[in-house]
Amino acid sequence: MPVYVQQLEPVADSLGLSALVAALPLVIVLVLLGGVRTKAHWAGLTGLLAAFLVAWLAYGMPVGQTLSSAAQGAVFGLFPILWIVVNALWVYRMTVRTRHFDILRRSFGRLSDDPRIQALVVAFCFGALLEALAGFGAPVAICSVMLVALGFDPVRAAVVSLVANTAPVAFGAMATPVVTLAQVTGLPLDSVASVVGRQTPLLALVVPLVLVGLVDGRRGLRETWVPALACGVAFAVAQFAASNYLSAQLADIGASLAGAAALVAVPQARRPAAEPVRAAVLTGVRSADLDEHDPRPEVVRAYAPYALIVAVFSVAQIPAVKDWLAGATQMYDWPFLNVVDPEGNPVGGNVFTWPIVSTGGTLVLLAGLCTALVLRVHARVAVREWAATVHELRFAILTVTSVLALAYVMNLSGQAATIGHFVAAAGAGLAFLSPVLGWFGVAVSGSDTSANALFGALQVSAARESGLSPELLAAANSSGGVLGKMISPQNLTIACAAVGLAGREGDLLRKVLPWSVGLLLVMCLIVVGQSSPVLEWMLP
Repeated sequence: MPVYVQQLEPVADSLGLSALVAALPLVIVLVLLGGVRTKAHWAGLTGLLAAFLVAWLAYGMPVGQTLSSAAQGAVFGLFPILWIVVNALWVYRMTVRTRHFDILRRSFGRLSDDPRIQALVVAFCFGALLEALAGFGAPVAICSVMLVALGFDPVRAAVVSLVANTAPVAFGAMATPVVTLAQVTGLPLDSVASVVGRQTPLLALVVPLVLVGLVDGRRGLRETWVPALACGVAFAVAQFAASNYLSAQLADIGASLAGAAALVAVPQARRPAAEPVRAAVLTGVRSADLDEHDPRPEVVRAYAPYALIVAVFSVAQIPAVKDWLAGATQMYDWPFLNVVDPEGNPVGGNVFTWPIVSTGGTLVLLAGLCTALVLRVHARVAVREWAATVHELRFAILTVTSVLALAYVMNLSGQAATIGHFVAAAGAGLAFLSPVLGWFGVAVSGSDTSANALFGALQVSAARESGLSPELLAAANSSGGVLGKMISPQNLTIACAAVGLAGREGDLLRKVLPWSVGLLLVMCLIVVGQSSPVLEWMLP
């Protein structure tokens, strides 16, 4: 296989023109989604075709290697990303099948009948727990469904769930994004996690207030700012403490539980909502069974699937077990691919890593098998529900695989590096643009992990060239990236599929894009402050 050498300036020997051409596939995807309102899987496939043509015609990547890089991206989309999503939603479907999901929903509903508090409990706290355990779209799907059942309009439920899925993302799926960031940058995991844990908690202070505003406007902020702020402060403190002094893998689990505990402790969160509030907010169809009484043993069984997931992942963090799981990881030379960077160093894409047992999806599958036993789901029914989950997600699967194929073509051909170097050339403005690069990567790939793998090393090299802290810019890539998740095509698709809005991804994009950009601006200002004497004291 001939060697393909990545180029940074293939178009007229100009970094600016090359970056403009390299960005075309991403621009096409976003325009098709937000402007033309094309369905996400068609937008993804069109963007993939554009990335293929740019790699082949502008960058000179051989057709065979371009196809091979796209295939690797598609495989990565299937495993481990969709492997986690499918198994997490399978657990959810089994709870629906046995009606234990209704019991769980009623349990959440009893905490408060105020829809603004319910949004915090379900979308922010429970969603953060799901992000900590599974990530990759599962929180958005499950929380959207729960809010619709509580009487939320489907569009509002999806928007609330998408915006809530921000602060916990960097430490999601047992801290997979920051672990990946540490691996690709060569920085110590504790150092990276510590800085990320001094950035994303600041988002956690703001997001609960944004959520009650989304649910009930200014009235919601005026009447429920105290419980919202208490929830955000508790979440932020727990996430900071765990990521800096305990374990990055447990940061979101502790934060989600702390946020929920704070809500329960605040008296205002337990006050009955005024009927005008409920009438104005709950414009959807409220499930008629919300007032049913559930026996305590059944309530315990309803919580059991999530307790089992926590238990399985906790056991997987025991050093001896973790080492055994890591030993089962397989590595393969990816066929028909031989790529080196401009310095002549082989890129990581030449080798494909397959963590068969240790990946989050397999651990969720194990928890799902235990769930089937606890909920007394027959083996035949469990298999049927798993197959039905795959069928339900078929268009989401096509979207995820096409967008990941697009990301891999851009990465391996050099398009992503060109864009990254163009942004890194900003010099003094690099601290401001660093989160934007992560946001951009997540908006395309839908994964903070993928964005960190894509741009993490580049952020570190640019930081060293400009005299900034490598840990700061590496962390900024992940912290800025979390704000791109709500506008990523696959997350939009998953949200639409969950609440029955198939084909309306563009409508959701237009509603969440202002919040994504606004919060990104806040994160950019935080990073700029931390790179200067103004907020430098915040860094370890």
